[in-house]
Amino acid sequence: MREKEKLALLIEKASLALLGGLFVVFPLLFTDITTDLFILPKQALLIFVVLALLLLYGVKTLILEKLPVSRTPFDLPILLFIIALGISAVLSVARFDSLINFVPIMFAGISFYAITYNIKNQKSFNALTLSLIAGGALLSLISILNFFKLYVFPYDFAKNQTFTPLGSGLDQTIYLGFLLLFAGYFLFPFLGKWKHVLQNETRNFHLILLSLLTLITIVGFAVSLYSTLKLTTTLILPLATGFQTAFAAISQDAQRLLTGFLFGAGYGEFAISFLRFKSAAFNQFDNIWNLTFFRSTTFVLELLATTGLVGLASFLFLAYKIVREKKPFIPLVVVVVAFFVLPLSFFHLVLFFFLLGLYASFKNLTGGANYSELELSLNVSKRGYFVLSEGAGNERFGRTLSTIIFVLILLFTALFGFLTFNFVQANTTFQKSLVFARANNGNETYNNQLQSLNSLTGNYVDSYHRLFSQTNLALANSLSSSIPQGSSPSAQQQQTIYSLVQQSINSARRATTISQYNAANWQNLSAVYRSLIGFGDNADSFAILAAQQSAIFDPTNPQEYINLGGIYYQLQAWDRAIEQFQTAINLKPDLPNAYYNLGFAYWQKGDLQNAKVALEQVKQLVSDNKDNLAKINDDLKTLEDQIAQGGQAQAPQLQQPESALPPQNPPVEIPAPEAVVSPTTTPTPSPTPSPNQ
Repeated sequence: MREKEKLALLIEKASLALLGGLFVVFPLLFTDITTDLFILPKQALLIFVVLALLLLYGVKTLILEKLPVSRTPFDLPILLFIIALGISAVLSVARFDSLINFVPIMFAGISFYAITYNIKNQKSFNALTLSLIAGGALLSLISILNFFKLYVFPYDFAKNQTFTPLGSGLDQTIYLGFLLLFAGYFLFPFLGKWKHVLQNETRNFHLILLSLLTLITIVGFAVSLYSTLKLTTTLILPLATGFQTAFAAISQDAQRLLTGFLFGAGYGEFAISFLRFKSAAFNQFDNIWNLTFFRSTTFVLELLATTGLVGLASFLFLAYKIVREKKPFIPLVVVVVAFFVLPLSFFHLVLFFFLLGLYASFKNLTGGANYSELELSLNVSKRGYFVLSEGAGNERFGRTLSTIIFVLILLFTALFGFLTFNFVQANTTFQKSLVFARANNGNETYNNQLQSLNSLTGNYVDSYHRLFSQTNLALANSLSSSIPQGSSPSAQQQQTIYSLVQQSINSARRATTISQYNAANWQNLSAVYRSLIGFGDNADSFAILAAQQSAIFDPTNPQEYINLGGIYYQLQAWDRAIEQFQTAINLKPDLPNAYYNLGFAYWQKGDLQNAKVALEQVKQLVSDNKDNLAKINDDLKTLEDQIAQGGQAQAPQLQQPESALPPQNPPVEIPAPEAVVSPTTTPTPSPTPSPNQ
């Protein structure tokens, strides 16, 4: 029996070491071997550490033949919150991407249970608290050194005054602020008593160390706050747009009205909701109108848009449990308030679970009501059923229970461990392809992207398919351009070009089937087809169809209509091109590019007076830009000369897509777009007032 207890104690120490390491390393980890420098490495770290903790828990359960658990008032609310997010992801408009976003949050929730289970005494609580604050202190040191241009990391992108391993000065400021609230709560009672604390240096070592780490974090917080306010431009979605998008997302999704109302667009899919439901008034904001926001104005508004009323209600239930504690824990109450007023990120949600786990453990150690540890046993009820109950159970049933739990944990860790490893491996391979692309190495770019897409998880990432389609098209264009002018390609060259074109189309189509509501996927598919006009049969019709789909999912973006008008312009359908350019102008009356395209469409049609009116409007809008002003003056002079000559001269041509392949006669047969979504009512853009200049 002693050997089992020793082994169990060793497992407890290993679990604490893993948690401590996670707390320290989590805010610091970043790498350039993944496509995402900051988020994905931290997600992988979190998942693998929590999986290791689960496995250790399973081994300990098997050794002791008991099922020890910690009980807190937050167990059920967290479980319901995670379940709500999971259902939202499964029912999402972009299911695979939403599940990818959900899994790390699920493990963040599991980390809460791991923390409350593994903290057994004050010593372990102090150790983990110091680890968490130490992570913040190290993060602060990096920012302090960067601020004084003493760069820590060898990467070029990290040699910047405002660089942070969290990727954003705002995110770091909020992260450090949460840590300071937590540390300050435990240090506050000792204010004015430091003489006594220092006299008992050995006994109060953790307090002294906590104070030093907190002091460093305070300085780091100040530097981060200054950098955020003075040295960088922090873009936050306007509150009115955040409100409007959230409520539109749960009430105006005609094809999934009930699902959208209850579960939103899917956890992590705010960008899709933003593009679909932002109003045309958003175009008034000159510095952000053309940006895609992946976070709402506040976390709660984002949660409403992405997880619906069920997700929001589950979070409010958790918040209620925190605020309604008999003696509310002020740092956590402030954090809960922050969820309602700040645009929080993945980092902050993970930190929230860390802090909540530490608080619940602290309450358990100090004898808080409704906080306890218990051991569950497998017993036989009077009716002959197996039931889980507190207290001692039959020994053989205890072994059965522990074996079942261990097998379930083993299967869970094996499944998610494999999927996570496969996903990270596919991502690093795809990042290699991007490095090769920057080096202009087409073959290695192609091979690495293909390898990534052939992986189990990589095949379900729409952005990989989107980029792979562009790679294939670029290679086909490069091969076609290498054929000497006037000569015919060999059979092998022709077959290679056809294969690359086919792969480009198939990959672009695959992206639209993985995430049907993502406008970027339809934009890409339209661009692929547009490049094949004259080369592929019906490429023009397919390009228009895909562009129309893109506009459906981003209906108030004037650029969508400029793109669609550009296709009509290329096809010399002047009236249709004019209609699309005019729609873009209605959406944003101060957009020079829309007027410029409109002017040239009128010019090509032969309506020179309207062309002049449009180009003169461009001149007014670009008066502050010397280069653009010179260009439009040249165009206006050419147009005025043509008017003076009675309109006899030919209008100049706008630039066509650079990647267009040479025409084929007869055109090559190419596949049409897939998974076309036709909403019951197509959103109709409405004019917006011109913003104040």
